[in-house]
Amino acid sequence: MNTRVYKEVNRDVIDVLKNGGLVGVPTETVYGLAASALNEDAVRNIYEVKGRPEVKPLSVMVSGKEDMEKYCESVPAAAYALADAFWPGPLTIVLRSRDVIPELVRAGGDTVGLRCPDHPLTLELLKRSELPLAAPSANPSGEESPHNAEEVLSYFDGSIEAVLDGGACSVGVESTILDLSDTPFRILRSGALGEEEILNVLRRELKVVGITGGSGCGKTTALKQLEERGAAIIDCDALYHEMLQTDGEMIRELKAAFPTAVEQGQMDRKALASIVFHDPDALRRLNEITHRHIRNEVRKILTKCVMDGKQLAAVDAVALIESGLASECDTVIGILSTRENRLNRIMKRDNISQQAAEDRVDAQKSDDFFEEHCDKIIYNNTTEQQFAADCDAYFSEVL
Repeated sequence: MNTRVYKEVNRDVIDVLKNGGLVGVPTETVYGLAASALNEDAVRNIYEVKGRPEVKPLSVMVSGKEDMEKYCESVPAAAYALADAFWPGPLTIVLRSRDVIPELVRAGGDTVGLRCPDHPLTLELLKRSELPLAAPSANPSGEESPHNAEEVLSYFDGSIEAVLDGGACSVGVESTILDLSDTPFRILRSGALGEEEILNVLRRELKVVGITGGSGCGKTTALKQLEERGAAIIDCDALYHEMLQTDGEMIRELKAAFPTAVEQGQMDRKALASIVFHDPDALRRLNEITHRHIRNEVRKILTKCVMDGKQLAAVDAVALIESGLASECDTVIGILSTRENRLNRIMKRDNISQQAAEDRVDAQKSDDFFEEHCDKIIYNNTTEQQFAADCDAYFSEVL
């Protein structure tokens, strides 16, 4: 076989692919060994020429995100967001395959990895041929991936029909492979695109609602409405109590700052509360330590929500604004109620005296503070059922 080298996309190259032949093609990462992904015989030839085991699936090159629905099903919103951000580029997105992609390409599985290469010649070839191209790296299995047409020829001259010479690859490292076919999403192969870049885009797909307000305002009712909409709920008060038992770094800092609140090697929450209640400097030290650690933990939880494919999360914190957690939220909603309503709810809920309830309310931020710093205020001065309906109406509007 005479392997022909082409410097441009023409009818001959396209006909090679349409007739089931193999073409070495350039990408920004490495050269690929391409064949029509819809032609099972051509795909089998890829395996044979490379010496690649048929139990290893092949990635498929496409011309853009519009091909996702054509070749895959149940495509999550995250896939389109990533394609908008990184295609053409060194990201392979694994999705659930439609039957139009032969089983041989999928190595018997039900998923396929799609990639839109960032090279003008190969993009032109994809668009003009109107074919998805099965295209592993253009090297015999176990050998170095080629970065120019000459290296492809050194491997396969006489074994494949053509090479499209697009010069040297600009990146030279294989694409990152991200599996979005199921949750949690997983990076299957680290490559040219960094994990942090991927997470930053996925994070934008997660809408985060901050819920704040003083004790007894009715935040729990608002959160329940969000939970019914599928939101992951992050209760920062419960998180703080858990971290007092499990977060070694935070505990060490608190022990150093408040040694008299340590009882038998453990932080005594009541003793800690009594220290800071009447001492503004001690309270500032406590907040500096706990807010920093809670912010970090909330970020970790939000990252997990992203990888779990969540599209909505709610962060519940009395000190949402002061702690800096508001910056993690797309919108901040304050829940306010009358002083009388708050006192009655706190006394009933926590079984404490009116004086203790008043002390708690007086120690928290005023309504003016929340009205100034929140994007939206929902007032809870009616029945629980009416307040729930008010929350539901607002969330229907903004979410």
